[in-house]
Amino acid sequence: MNILEIFQYGFMVRGFEAGIIVALIAPLIGIFLVLRRYSLIADTLAHVSLAGIAVGILLGVNPVLTALGVTVASSLGIERLRTTGRIYGESALALFLSGSLALATVLISLGNGFNTNLFKYLFGSIVTVTQSDVYTIAILAVIAATTLILFYKELLYITFDEDSARVSGVPVGLINTILIVLAALTISLAIPVVGVLLIAALIVIPVIAALQLHKSFMQTILYAEAISVFSVLSGIVLSFYYDLSTGGTIILIMLGIFIAIMAGKKVMG
Repeated sequence: MNILEIFQYGFMVRGFEAGIIVALIAPLIGIFLVLRRYSLIADTLAHVSLAGIAVGILLGVNPVLTALGVTVASSLGIERLRTTGRIYGESALALFLSGSLALATVLISLGNGFNTNLFKYLFGSIVTVTQSDVYTIAILAVIAATTLILFYKELLYITFDEDSARVSGVPVGLINTILIVLAALTISLAIPVVGVLLIAALIVIPVIAALQLHKSFMQTILYAEAISVFSVLSGIVLSFYYDLSTGGTIILIMLGIFIAIMAGKKVMG
């Protein structure tokens, strides 16, 4: 098996480009979601994005862009319901998750049901990533990374002590909204790589695995990044040579790393 052979194909090069971008951004957002017990928001927004994809396919528009619009709008709605206290946080998530799935099902039926085009967005398909997708993913990633850098201190402060941050004058509501919108952006850019059904795992699992090493905050981010990038790149290679699902292979590698870390901790006592 000649590893370099994979670079002879343009669609694989595009897949690697998109995969690396997603692998780098996902843990940066994921660590704040995990530490703030917001992991379920990632899963909810991933399912919400399915409705956006259905809209895009039905209207003949780039599904990633429509998914972005629907996911960002839903993230603002979830945060609004959560902060007003009219509905418990978990209940708001359940409302959006079930409602978006119902809407997606209706829209899909209007578009003559499930088809190959929709299937690739459900489970990811590196071979169908276009150059336009790569550009879209890159632009969204730059926006997410820039916003994260600008509000890094506030996000870090709120993550570890929200009450103290509020007393200190940090606009907690605004920062929380920024975080959930960043999650929506990350989910949208990851759709072509791992698919709607596996996006939440891509965001959460590398962070959970890195946290088991009990390192500092910055070290945890670096370990999560390493796990994410290694899993995405090796998943793409394995899926190419053994004709496997790209998204599923990536997530299984991440889970394997997590299990290996847990086993290593047990052996080390």
